Amino acid sequence: MKKDIQPTNYRPVVFKDMSNEEVFISRSTINAKETIEIDGVTYPLVKLEITSASHPFYTGKSKLVDTAGRVDKFMNRYGSRNKKNTK
Repeated sequence: MKKDIQPTNYRPVVFKDMSNEEVFISRSTINAKETIEIDGVTYPLVKLEITSASHPFYTGKSKLVDTAGRVDKFMNRYGSRNKKNTK
């Protein structure tokens, strides 16, 4: 293996699921523009749209909450095609 190719600047970072406000702290090298204070300690903040706390596969819920409305747009555009063909 090549030497010195792995990052060395790991630090605690807060990841926040924006769909259910779940937060967790993990070590990462990711750059973050925002910060958050938890228990008196300031951490870099990374906002995520979906995590294992909100993903339907892990939560057991069958419907995905879509913040941008992409599922609805798809269903409006292509969902009624099978209905037209069967008439």
